[in-house]
Amino acid sequence: MATEIVEHYLSDFTDQISSDRTGFPEWVEGIRRRAIGRFVEVGFPSSRDEKWRFTNFSRIAEKHFVVSNGHDSRSSPVSAEDAMVGWRSPTKIVFVDGRYSPDLSSLRGLPQCAVAGNLAAMIGDDSTNLENHLARIADSSDNPFTALNTAFFSEGALLSVPDGVKVNGPIQFLYLTSSETNDAVNHPRNVVVLGEGAEATVVESYIGLGSGCSWTNAVTEIYAGDAAHIRVHRVQLEGKNAFHTATTQCSQGRDSSFFYTTVEFGGSLSRHDINFQLNGTGAFCSLHGLSHLRDTQHADNQTTVEHAQPHCTSVEHFNGIYDDSSHGVFTGRVLVRPGAQKTDAIQSSRNLLLTDTARADTQPQLEIFADDVKCTHGATVGPIDDEALFYLRSKGLTADEARTMLTYGFAVEIIDTVGIAGLREHLDSVLTSRLEKETRDARGEKC
Repeated sequence: MATEIVEHYLSDFTDQISSDRTGFPEWVEGIRRRAIGRFVEVGFPSSRDEKWRFTNFSRIAEKHFVVSNGHDSRSSPVSAEDAMVGWRSPTKIVFVDGRYSPDLSSLRGLPQCAVAGNLAAMIGDDSTNLENHLARIADSSDNPFTALNTAFFSEGALLSVPDGVKVNGPIQFLYLTSSETNDAVNHPRNVVVLGEGAEATVVESYIGLGSGCSWTNAVTEIYAGDAAHIRVHRVQLEGKNAFHTATTQCSQGRDSSFFYTTVEFGGSLSRHDINFQLNGTGAFCSLHGLSHLRDTQHADNQTTVEHAQPHCTSVEHFNGIYDDSSHGVFTGRVLVRPGAQKTDAIQSSRNLLLTDTARADTQPQLEIFADDVKCTHGATVGPIDDEALFYLRSKGLTADEARTMLTYGFAVEIIDTVGIAGLREHLDSVLTSRLEKETRDARGEKC
């Protein structure tokens, strides 16, 4: 069945190329043809493959998702009110069911020398220099989902900030899946390029407005030049029956700094590969992640931090909270290349199981090929600490109140790393609502 589905995607690709709906230049079409060839060669990942063994993708692999063509902006199924649910940046690039929505987007506040907008409309613009960045670091040969995105992407967000320019406010890449979407797949492609000494903050949001079965398969490529400073906050709040697969690929230059936070609450099944390459001496990256899952949700986060040059530092903290029969996976790999002396790498994975049926699999990994380094890693999996629970109850809290407070504290460690007050407050509110619902469910109460 999976082989038949792969053939369906090949047929879809052939139809797309034949109709020439994108109008991309030849160098892009070459990339796309190579990517679909790779996908057809390897197909969907299997649990027999070590890198994918904790996640069963059969629900994706056995269904032929039709590439979404989105909606005409004049008849968009999403209103301005829908797009303003929760936190929204005044500077935003908005997509509804995979198609750019100029009516919901706004670039006010962006410096005139910076370039931002819909990637599809800018590929042919020489000023963006996209030929040197698009599909250059996100490797289609290693990840079939990346290959599928590279073959089928048409639209996505672009941000290019020239040397020495500081973007003061956050810019949001907002992907909305409407309630009308069912059995459709979107392949968003995002490219962020910061020149030497440039600064910017990006919020990458994936929000589901309905409960239909949909699939988002996203790829984001980020280039931080020498001495560039970038913050990226990623929020995944897909619908309860949605699938979400993603690759985030980052390349850092000399003395650059990168602060990355990813928070996921939504989706039925999600997989996120996060890869950082510290390619310049003195580069620094900080990765923080939170997964809060319930019911039968499944989330798989895979990180690789590659120290390719000396005097680089990486800090990585991922927390998972798993209720009901949910399942969380974290594999964190730190790779220290030969010659990357004075590497300083910290990695931790902490996982909280709220029920006996919840499950967490965590695999911290170190691969070190240099002799003057400082690398540490650690992982924990377990229930709420009984002593902490007893202490809070001795202060007058009920058992439910004590559990909620301890769970909240476990999650807010990550949320507090979000550097935007409004977004941080919004995520705090979402978390609080979810914890309150869990308490009601545990008591057998209805809303």
